[in-house]
Amino acid sequence: MSEALPNTKAFSGNRLAWIDYARGIAIILVLYRHIFEGISRSGVEAAQYSWLEHANIIFYSFRMPLFFILSGVFIAKSLAKRGVKNLILNKVSILLYPYALWSVIQITLQILLGGYVNANRSWVDYGYVILFPRRIDQFWYLYALFNVTVIYILTREKLHFKVWHQLAVGFILYMLSSYFSINHIDFGFVYDICHFYLFFAIGELIADKILDSSKYPLYSSWKLFACLLPFFAVGQYYFLFSNLAMHYNLFVEEHQPLLFAVIALVGCIFMINISFILQRYDSFKLLRVAGFHSLYIYVSHVLVASAVRMVLIKVFGLTWLPALLVICLCFAIVIPVLLYKFAMRIGAWWLYSLERPMQLKTAN
Repeated sequence: MSEALPNTKAFSGNRLAWIDYARGIAIILVLYRHIFEGISRSGVEAAQYSWLEHANIIFYSFRMPLFFILSGVFIAKSLAKRGVKNLILNKVSILLYPYALWSVIQITLQILLGGYVNANRSWVDYGYVILFPRRIDQFWYLYALFNVTVIYILTREKLHFKVWHQLAVGFILYMLSSYFSINHIDFGFVYDICHFYLFFAIGELIADKILDSSKYPLYSSWKLFACLLPFFAVGQYYFLFSNLAMHYNLFVEEHQPLLFAVIALVGCIFMINISFILQRYDSFKLLRVAGFHSLYIYVSHVLVASAVRMVLIKVFGLTWLPALLVICLCFAIVIPVLLYKFAMRIGAWWLYSLERPMQLKTAN
């Protein structure tokens, strides 16, 4: 099993454990939502499991902002290391390329297996890859992160925007995204840039503090956990029951954007605190494994979960939602990791990046 899962040497050196833990938390929450909704759309009875739907709503309040904040934390270091041109090329390789490739793979499979999957696809969906990424399921995030990162790099380095300028631009764009939503204006990929640019800028704002190892005892303290917990609980309570009252799970996010931003930031801070605690005790390493492989899990988890769900329902007749959710979640984490390792072993690194991994370069 240790051979099947990632080499622990990858966790050595300067790699920050808390980052992997935070990404692990975020990717599992992403998988939870996609798998739960996939099972619900497949016709399995879900009404009696309202607590699972409530968890789905709660997790939505902070998981994607967390990804953008974590990416923003490292933008300055990445620019110092690679420079503008090389960093943009790197983002093309590790974000834009896998986004395009796996979007085409998933759409093609959904067309070929049209009678067995939830999605109703046609050749038109290939056109959505560039303009309307949210219409092709989960992949919009990679495209959004690529666009936000490139725009941030160019404004930072070419227009010489300071972080406060970026925050101001991000705030305006964020409020604009709320306007788009309320008025049902679909600008496709532009919405995601507007909605998440602010969180990326917040990442750079806190970078120096959060990367300061002298402050790690504070970040990993149980006192901080105890202070954050009530704010997190109150925020999630409000988010859940406000959305339920309006019978619309995006009500707070779209109609109360400032409050949503506060709830999201509190949730992100709380998750980061938990990540530092896990780093402090060096515990729950499988979560770190998931975070280390979050990109590879992200691109293929829907295909894996859908296949497992179909087998469980159609072959084994399993229709108990909690069991389906747990089993599909486990497979959707483990199989993509094993698939990635197998791809690296046979030289199929091009499935995930245009750049050959360093360990393969060294081996050759």
